[in-house]
Amino acid sequence: MKRLAEAWLVLVLAVVFSSGLALVHAQLQPRIERNKADDTERQIPAMVPGAIRSEAVVVGGQKVYRALDAASVPVGWVLPARGQGFADRIELLIGLDPQVSLITGLYVLEQKETPGLGDNITQSWFRERFKGRPVGPPLRAVKRAPANDQEIQAITGATISSESVVGIINTAVQSFRRALAEQGVR
Repeated sequence: MKRLAEAWLVLVLAVVFSSGLALVHAQLQPRIERNKADDTERQIPAMVPGAIRSEAVVVGGQKVYRALDAASVPVGWVLPARGQGFADRIELLIGLDPQVSLITGLYVLEQKETPGLGDNITQSWFRERFKGRPVGPPLRAVKRAPANDQEIQAITGATISSESVVGIINTAVQSFRRALAEQGVR
């Protein structure tokens, strides 16, 4: 009988704590989303050369950002993208030139990869590997020095995280290119 009483206590505590966590999450979610949007806006000028500001545009049902110079002339695009990493979801911002042919910048909005290994995807030395790379044929992560522009050297000890970033970029860019073609957006 005593174990049954203890089991009920555990169940009641589980319901109380999970309800509390759900309430906190519901209260903080708008702030988290606002912070992410602010972070995105701050990163755009650094991700697309010549960009001063951006305007949100919906292309293919996805919110993307058209990067604009001081005269409001489009100088590129910034795509939010996400996918599965080694440990959890990875969220990226991908900077592209106006023709969607070259990567102009990469920023990691959110990740929970292994500390000291996979979380190195946030480091500028890794993100710089993508700048100026063409996005025609898909990129590939390799464990050796790249032999051509389609190869990105993976982080030692974090091959899966590196491959995940490359896969997220390939998927997002191809989907965006298709959506642009279908909508005729320039």
